[in-house]
Amino acid sequence: MNPKQGSDPKDFATQFEAWERQELAAFLEKAPERQKEFRTMTGFPVKRVYTPLDVADIPPEDIGLPGQYPFTRGPYPTMYRGRIWTMRQIAGFGTAEDTNKRFHYLISQGQTGLSIDFDMPTLMGFDSDHPMSEGEVGREGVAIDTMADMELLFDGIDLEKISVSMTINPSAWILLAMYIAVAQKRSLDMNKLSGTIQADILKEYMAQKEFAFPIRPSVRIVRDCIAFCAKSMKRYNPINISGYHISEAGSSPLDEVAFPLCNLITYVEELQKTGLHVDEFAPRLAFFFVSQADFFEEIAKFRAVRRAYAKIMKERFGAQNPESMRLRFHTQTAAATLTKPQYVVNIVRTTLQALSAVLGGTQSLHTNGMDEAFTIPTELAMKVALRTQQVIADESGAANVVDPLGGSYYVEALTMQMERGIFDIIEEVDSRGGTIKLIEEGWFQRRIADFAYDQAMKKAKGEKVVLGVNKFVEPEEKHDIETHKYDPTTAERQIARLNRVRRERDQRKVEQLLDQLIAVANDERQNIMPVTIELVKAGASMGDIIERLKTIWGIYRETPVF
Repeated sequence: MNPKQGSDPKDFATQFEAWERQELAAFLEKAPERQKEFRTMTGFPVKRVYTPLDVADIPPEDIGLPGQYPFTRGPYPTMYRGRIWTMRQIAGFGTAEDTNKRFHYLISQGQTGLSIDFDMPTLMGFDSDHPMSEGEVGREGVAIDTMADMELLFDGIDLEKISVSMTINPSAWILLAMYIAVAQKRSLDMNKLSGTIQADILKEYMAQKEFAFPIRPSVRIVRDCIAFCAKSMKRYNPINISGYHISEAGSSPLDEVAFPLCNLITYVEELQKTGLHVDEFAPRLAFFFVSQADFFEEIAKFRAVRRAYAKIMKERFGAQNPESMRLRFHTQTAAATLTKPQYVVNIVRTTLQALSAVLGGTQSLHTNGMDEAFTIPTELAMKVALRTQQVIADESGAANVVDPLGGSYYVEALTMQMERGIFDIIEEVDSRGGTIKLIEEGWFQRRIADFAYDQAMKKAKGEKVVLGVNKFVEPEEKHDIETHKYDPTTAERQIARLNRVRRERDQRKVEQLLDQLIAVANDERQNIMPVTIELVKAGASMGDIIERLKTIWGIYRETPVF
């Protein structure tokens, strides 16, 4: 071909049409494709091949450059050439001492950030001796009742040098208060602490169902956490707005990123009501997403949500500081894709999911253990999961180029489709009355349930392949695997420490502070964090605080969605 030929899009369109009529048609007649249509996991149609024609209507400035608005190609100019993502393997089981040992093991293996799982009583705000806690203390995460537990959890760990992520929601502000109290007891610089609490309570009502109070007072607590940290902890991310649990509940990849942006809008609006300008708190907002099985859609999803976030912050909320428009996010590989059959294959699944997160520009990554379909991962499984990240970082070359798939006809077209889908959902939510109203009506929950049912039916029919489950099944497979064992003394040890704290604290002071907590909670103008910090320092337990607030706020009962 003459070099000058094909420079005109019309010339290429003519060439493409001729290819379809001639070479392609003849080839398909001899060798038909393996199925009539191909779609992404979300349901976007996938073309046979992508060309310049598919990206002709994408403005070059929407793709842009790394570190520049709208940050499609990454939040920072050099990305992993300057600093590898934080390798943050999640851990949490038993008592604080048990989990602290796992932390030290992971740090010795090269982990660069801590991520903590808490047991169900802690997540729900129950003390370990509450009747609802029976059988669950320390089983699926670490049990934390008082500041004494938090001190042991971080024993020997320099909180000024290692970031800490806490996976916690309705009781998140209490654990943040304990973390702050421990740091203050050690005389640490609050502005050197880094990490995040998940705290995104709206996604609990949508998907994960861990809540204590009704929606509106819960959103107020989120507002207070963000406002407090914006003024007192300059490096700390006071919320991790989460799509991960929305995905694990069964949503599409599109809804996984669109719903958190709906939540974002609600939180920003609440903070603006307090008189804060968006640039005063937005630079420390962070997100948490999953990396699913559809490799290219996941890469496009991360690029699209970064672009959509930048546009929302600039155009909707008037952000002027570029830091307010830079979406930064943690990624976890998809626990829902892990299988018990042929569980070693989970290593391959996790590797591809981790690579898609890296190619999509994540700032922090957790890779699942191969045995997590059974129980809490063993040390060996965690080492392999961590080494998976390290191989991608140090051996694959994937970290040497910023946004290496930028400019791919397929990835750019899919990024555009995903972004348009995000804004379509936001527009619909706005037109129907906003996020909280639609949660109360079950709109988000219904979309998640419908997509989950559709995927389940496709797996049952074999249309969605899961190796070892509906394809290449080994009926006689035996699971000869060493799994993490739950220590039956956990609850006894945990409750003993809780009772010791109760005996040794100044009960009159605790009661006075609990009365002060109620006064603050009844005054929307006040921030709930300072009194909570004083309460945990005085030895108040999580249950003390949650139960007292229930007396004025009540509890949340979900309306079932069918």
